[in-house]
Amino acid sequence: MGHVKLHIPGPVEVSEKTFRAFCSPMIGHRGQGFKDLYAKIQPQLQSLLYTNQLVYLSTSSAWGVMEGAIRNLVFKRVLCCMCGAFSDKWLDVAQRCGKQAEALKVEWGSPILADMIDAKLASGQFDALTLIHNETSTGVMSPLAQIAELKKKYPEVSFIVDAVSSLSATKIEFDRLGIDVLLAGTQKAFALPPGLTVFTCSAAALEKAAKSKDRGYYFDFVEFQKNAQDNMTPSTPSIGHIYALASKLDDIFGEGLEARYLRHTTLAQLTQQWAERHGFTLFPEKGYESVTLTCINNGSRSKGRAVDVAKLQKLVKDKGFLIDGGYGKIKGTTFRISNMGDETEATMSQLHAALDEAMKQL
Repeated sequence: MGHVKLHIPGPVEVSEKTFRAFCSPMIGHRGQGFKDLYAKIQPQLQSLLYTNQLVYLSTSSAWGVMEGAIRNLVFKRVLCCMCGAFSDKWLDVAQRCGKQAEALKVEWGSPILADMIDAKLASGQFDALTLIHNETSTGVMSPLAQIAELKKKYPEVSFIVDAVSSLSATKIEFDRLGIDVLLAGTQKAFALPPGLTVFTCSAAALEKAAKSKDRGYYFDFVEFQKNAQDNMTPSTPSIGHIYALASKLDDIFGEGLEARYLRHTTLAQLTQQWAERHGFTLFPEKGYESVTLTCINNGSRSKGRAVDVAKLQKLVKDKGFLIDGGYGKIKGTTFRISNMGDETEATMSQLHAALDEAMKQL
């Protein structure tokens, strides 16, 4: 039936323009051509992350850098803030890295709040915490700005933030927030193919990482900083990804950051309204809904409507669109619809029309 358009939480649709950039002729990764490419996008990346720090490029999924952050920055004990399938995974990753780790766990659908973290950090047992800003399994966006305020109270604690499905879709001012690591895979809100992660570190994080004796090499933050100073990467990068990122950054700044943020918020609201029109409720607690995807309750936590999610998926796929049938322990009791990346009111209207037709067939 041809291409099925992706409205899953990631990877998302990649534009023809981005694919063409990805297929640019190859260059040497240690030559001047690559340095010029990196030098071009560095100030754009800094503007996007609202930072004066260098922004690094890692040819890996975001989990590579997430594990690297644990190895670079946890000396004593890490507090893992857990509110869904992906944030829950942080605890396992930390333990597999041989680190002492403790869970701060809330019910799926609920956000992580600053006072919860404050109560834990007050013990003085932790020198790092992990937080997923936008939990894609539940569609919950935790209040990062309020949480980051705690950094002033606990400057010795490294704040590690995964913004995989929120960076570039909502404003995250790295320097102003005072957090220590901010990272994102580019297959979600950036709308690039999977396989590249962008991230940055505070000066304090780099100083701390330099003291770590088991930070490894591939995700050694000190190596990333040293190489980025010369517009290089520590090891061979996926050059195609970086060409694609350069093209996408031109698109992002052509649109304008504030316009981009507003577009994502508006599109998320349109999907939320679609759900409400059909008698569904939303899975996240009110006020903490994601701006990049909508997690819709399928009767699991309220008296809202319930349908055969697998059948709904198939009907919509037959019309050329792929939505997600829920993840982890809420698979089937929720479904998720993405609006991140390059989507517009027109493209989301096409999806909503297909969903309307599918609902009539249930």
